[in-house]
Amino acid sequence: MFDIKLQGIDIDGEEKTFSLVDYKDKKIVVYFYPKDNTSGCSQEACDFRDNINRLTSKITVIGVSPDSIKSHLKFKENKSLNFILLSDTEHKLAEAFDVWKEKSMYGRKYMGIERSTFILNKGKIEKEWRKVKIKGHVDEVLSYFEN
Repeated sequence: MFDIKLQGIDIDGEEKTFSLVDYKDKKIVVYFYPKDNTSGCSQEACDFRDNINRLTSKITVIGVSPDSIKSHLKFKENKSLNFILLSDTEHKLAEAFDVWKEKSMYGRKYMGIERSTFILNKGKIEKEWRKVKIKGHVDEVLSYFEN
Protein backbone atom coordinates (compact mmCIF):
# COMPACT_ATOMS: atom_id res chain seq x y z
CA MET A 1 0.00 0.00 0.00
CA PHE A 2 2.77 2.46 0.85
CA ASP A 3 5.22 1.45 -1.89
CA ILE A 4 4.00 4.28 -4.10
CA LYS A 5 6.76 6.45 -5.51
CA LEU A 6 6.08 10.19 -5.71
CA GLN A 7 8.14 13.21 -6.63
CA GLY A 8 8.64 15.59 -3.78
CA ILE A 9 10.67 18.35 -2.22
CA ASP A 10 13.01 17.50 0.66
CA ILE A 11 13.65 19.81 3.61
CA ASP A 12 16.42 21.55 1.64
CA GLY A 13 14.13 22.26 -1.32
CA GLU A 14 15.67 19.59 -3.57
CA GLU A 15 13.42 17.55 -5.83
CA LYS A 16 13.68 13.78 -5.46
CA THR A 17 11.62 10.60 -5.52
CA PHE A 18 10.12 9.44 -2.23
CA SER A 19 8.32 6.32 -1.05
CA LEU A 20 6.86 5.82 2.42
CA VAL A 21 8.56 2.40 2.40
CA ASP A 22 11.82 4.33 2.78
CA TYR A 23 10.62 5.23 6.28
CA LYS A 24 9.46 1.77 7.31
CA ASP A 25 11.80 1.70 10.32
CA LYS A 26 10.68 5.11 11.59
CA LYS A 27 7.65 6.88 12.94
CA ILE A 28 6.30 9.43 10.47
CA VAL A 29 3.44 11.89 10.28
CA VAL A 30 1.81 11.97 6.84
CA TYR A 31 -0.72 14.72 6.45
CA PHE A 32 -2.90 15.24 3.39
CA TYR A 33 -4.07 18.72 2.51
CA PRO A 34 -6.09 20.06 -0.46
CA LYS A 35 -4.04 22.90 -1.98
CA ASP A 36 -0.80 24.85 -1.61
CA ASN A 37 -0.95 28.52 -0.66
CA THR A 38 -4.61 28.59 0.39
CA SER A 39 -5.47 30.08 3.76
CA GLY A 40 -6.39 26.85 5.59
CA CYS A 41 -3.59 24.78 4.11
CA SER A 42 -1.08 27.55 4.79
CA GLN A 43 -2.21 27.73 8.43
CA GLU A 44 -1.86 23.97 8.87
CA ALA A 45 1.57 23.91 7.19
CA CYS A 46 2.77 26.83 9.31
CA ASP A 47 1.55 25.07 12.47
CA PHE A 48 3.63 22.02 11.54
CA ARG A 49 6.56 24.32 10.62
CA ASP A 50 6.40 26.20 13.90
CA ASN A 51 6.33 22.98 15.93
CA ILE A 52 8.83 20.98 13.89
CA ASN A 53 11.45 21.09 16.64
CA ARG A 54 8.99 19.50 19.05
CA LEU A 55 8.12 16.85 16.45
CA THR A 56 11.37 15.96 14.68
CA SER A 57 13.03 14.53 17.74
CA LYS A 58 10.39 11.81 17.48
CA ILE A 59 9.26 11.72 13.86
CA THR A 60 9.51 12.90 10.25
CA VAL A 61 6.71 15.15 8.91
CA ILE A 62 5.52 14.70 5.31
CA GLY A 63 2.84 16.85 3.68
CA VAL A 64 0.97 15.48 0.64
CA SER A 65 -1.27 17.28 -1.86
CA PRO A 66 -2.21 16.92 -5.52
CA ASP A 67 -0.22 20.07 -6.37
CA SER A 68 2.77 20.09 -8.75
CA ILE A 69 6.42 20.24 -7.73
CA LYS A 70 6.51 23.83 -9.02
CA SER A 71 3.60 24.74 -6.73
CA HIS A 72 5.27 22.96 -3.78
CA LEU A 73 8.49 24.90 -4.35
CA LYS A 74 6.59 28.21 -4.20
CA PHE A 75 4.66 27.06 -1.12
CA LYS A 76 7.84 25.96 0.64
CA GLU A 77 9.56 29.24 -0.21
CA ASN A 78 6.58 31.49 0.66
CA LYS A 79 5.99 29.83 4.03
CA SER A 80 9.59 28.79 4.91
CA LEU A 81 8.46 25.18 5.30
CA ASN A 82 10.95 22.81 6.92
CA PHE A 83 9.53 19.40 6.08
CA ILE A 84 9.00 17.12 3.06
CA LEU A 85 6.23 17.89 0.55
CA LEU A 86 5.04 15.17 -1.84
CA SER A 87 3.28 15.81 -5.14
CA ASP A 88 0.42 13.31 -5.58
CA THR A 89 -0.92 14.62 -8.91
CA GLU A 90 -2.51 11.27 -9.83
CA HIS A 91 -3.97 10.79 -6.31
CA LYS A 92 -2.33 7.36 -5.91
CA LEU A 93 -1.26 7.86 -2.30
CA ALA A 94 -4.48 9.73 -1.46
CA GLU A 95 -6.51 6.81 -2.80
CA ALA A 96 -4.35 4.29 -0.91
CA PHE A 97 -5.15 6.17 2.33
CA ASP A 98 -8.80 6.64 1.26
CA VAL A 99 -8.65 10.44 1.46
CA TRP A 100 -9.54 11.15 -2.21
CA LYS A 101 -13.24 11.89 -1.75
CA GLU A 102 -16.21 13.48 -3.42
CA LYS A 103 -16.65 16.97 -2.02
CA SER A 104 -19.20 19.70 -2.53
CA MET A 105 -18.91 23.48 -2.65
CA TYR A 106 -21.74 25.84 -3.55
CA GLY A 107 -23.74 22.84 -4.77
CA ARG A 108 -21.01 21.71 -7.17
CA LYS A 109 -19.59 18.24 -6.65
CA TYR A 110 -15.92 17.49 -7.31
CA MET A 111 -13.15 15.13 -6.21
CA GLY A 112 -10.54 16.33 -3.75
CA ILE A 113 -8.46 15.64 -0.66
CA GLU A 114 -10.22 15.10 2.65
CA ARG A 115 -7.85 16.81 5.10
CA SER A 116 -6.41 13.93 7.13
CA THR A 117 -3.33 13.06 9.18
CA PHE A 118 -1.79 9.66 9.82
CA ILE A 119 0.97 8.45 12.09
CA LEU A 120 2.81 5.51 10.60
CA ASN A 121 4.97 3.34 12.81
CA LYS A 122 7.15 0.75 11.11
CA GLY A 123 4.99 0.93 7.98
CA LYS A 124 1.62 0.52 9.69
CA ILE A 125 -1.02 3.11 10.56
CA GLU A 126 -0.80 3.70 14.31
CA LYS A 127 -3.17 6.68 14.57
CA GLU A 128 -5.36 8.62 12.15
CA TRP A 129 -7.33 11.85 12.17
CA ARG A 130 -9.88 12.31 9.38
CA LYS A 131 -11.87 15.39 8.40
CA VAL A 132 -9.31 17.44 10.30
CA LYS A 133 -10.21 20.87 11.62
CA ILE A 134 -7.12 23.04 11.27
CA LYS A 135 -7.33 25.02 14.49
CA GLY A 136 -5.61 23.02 17.24
CA HIS A 137 -4.84 20.01 15.05
CA VAL A 138 -1.05 20.12 15.33
CA ASP A 139 -1.49 20.39 19.11
CA GLU A 140 -3.55 17.16 18.94
CA VAL A 141 -0.71 15.46 17.06
CA LEU A 142 1.84 16.74 19.59
CA SER A 143 -0.23 15.62 22.56
CA TYR A 144 -0.50 12.14 21.03
CA PHE A 145 3.30 11.89 21.17
CA GLU A 146 3.49 13.27 24.67
CA ASN A 147 1.26 10.51 26.06
